[in-house]
Amino acid sequence: MDFITRSSAALQAWRDLLGPAQVLDSDLAWREYGADTSGLQRRLVGALRVQDAEQVAPIVAIAARYEVPLYPISTGKNWGYGTALPVRDDCVILDLGALRRIIHFDAELGVVTLEPGVTQGQLADFLDQGGHPFLVPVTGAGPHCSLIGNALERGYGITPYTDHFGAVTDLEAVLADGSSYRSALREAGGEDLARLFRWGIGPYFTGLFTQSGFGIVTRMSIQLARRPECVKAILFSLKEDALLEAAVERVRLILQRLPGIVGGINLMNQRRVLAMTAPFPVDRLDERGLIPEAFVRQLGAQYQILPWTGFGTLYGPRRLVIAAQREIRQALSGVASRLLFLSPEQASTLSGIARRLPGGFARRLAHTTGTLAKSLELVAGRPNETALPLCYWRNPRPLTDGPLDPARDGCGLRWYAPLVPMRPEAVRAYVEMVKRIAPAHGIEPLITLTSISDRIFDSTIPVVFQRDDATAQAAASACYAELLEAGRGLGCFPYRVGVDGMDRLEGLLGESRTFHARLRGAFDPQGILAPGRYG
Repeated sequence: MDFITRSSAALQAWRDLLGPAQVLDSDLAWREYGADTSGLQRRLVGALRVQDAEQVAPIVAIAARYEVPLYPISTGKNWGYGTALPVRDDCVILDLGALRRIIHFDAELGVVTLEPGVTQGQLADFLDQGGHPFLVPVTGAGPHCSLIGNALERGYGITPYTDHFGAVTDLEAVLADGSSYRSALREAGGEDLARLFRWGIGPYFTGLFTQSGFGIVTRMSIQLARRPECVKAILFSLKEDALLEAAVERVRLILQRLPGIVGGINLMNQRRVLAMTAPFPVDRLDERGLIPEAFVRQLGAQYQILPWTGFGTLYGPRRLVIAAQREIRQALSGVASRLLFLSPEQASTLSGIARRLPGGFARRLAHTTGTLAKSLELVAGRPNETALPLCYWRNPRPLTDGPLDPARDGCGLRWYAPLVPMRPEAVRAYVEMVKRIAPAHGIEPLITLTSISDRIFDSTIPVVFQRDDATAQAAASACYAELLEAGRGLGCFPYRVGVDGMDRLEGLLGESRTFHARLRGAFDPQGILAPGRYG
């Protein structure tokens, strides 16, 4: 049979298994899952909506019988990296978003076992309703995004367990032959031990299911950080760009001195903070479509935003947080300006006061303090959408009612997210590279550096553009490609890439590609699970 005949037969077999309402043909699948913030398009065979985890193995058996590839998604909100789209054309989307069971929760030790459709918001509601004193491992993607999906991409946050896959202790997956993977410790020692000890016994296989297509993960156990007595944000500014190198050294020192108390520290350039604070000044752009430097300085003065802003988090007993504040004041002395320590409650109070003040400055202050208050909710483990409006910054359409969805709403976004060594000279070279390349493509250089240890930053550069403009879309793609190549030359490279960057990644590999291919050949000789994903 040719592929069209095989795929038609597979869709009919899936209708018999799942019911017609849960199987979408090519056109319906494209309308439901085809939008992507990068403007990328893929040819889809169809889509399957899984209602029960027990359906996954027979779904895979049908895919293997007819040699029709599947591309599993959790909630399909991987904005900036491909959204719900597969790496290759001619796949069937396997939507696991309806698998929303919280299978088990250890209220004493704080470990939750859940399915792929469980979102940050759902877990927050579950913890609140039960009065459980634990934090949701939040991200800026918002309350409607999957916890498992982010962990499998090895995402990170700024709450105490910054490395989200690092908090994963156990998982279960369906392999390409329909069999199941369960860890050796779970089988030999029982589920309770497997949930409590991530390394298990024998070879460690769990990591093979991250950033790969080796299996379809149907459940995962995640350790949650206990809600501390005290949560505070660290806020500071750098009066001059020239202070960046000194700030990097001081941030590294703080992280070395206060492990476990400091959750993480962000450094954001002026344009990045303005993109979160001020509307896009479409009537003040230069010939390249960028905000002129003089107007950036003017906006900075209006919104009280200096060349660099630092934002960090403190967690722990009140007495330790107070002691940490003294250490941080000392460490940042002579470098940082306007150093503040704020609790979520204090930020909320400031926002309320600012909203009641009259005048234009008060309105700008109210917007800034409102964003700050929402940001502090995030660091306190309460998911919200405060980071998502950035995606809409260059979108001429107004925000819609209901949950934000940048792909649905026509936003243009690609994420360039390289790892940057926490060395002052490396950070400076990287920042200057971004400031040189992004404007050359008509892209604002919006720079964030987020500590993921005391040795390395992950930088996030949102390549924000007008998606309905074909020229802007091509420029964004070219900008990303040049950033990737130039960053690699500096020793900076992404920790994750979008679906249209995976072929480029594979082209850079040698022995690791051969090893990956050998594993693929053993796990999935027909290539039916997420073909092309990271190799």
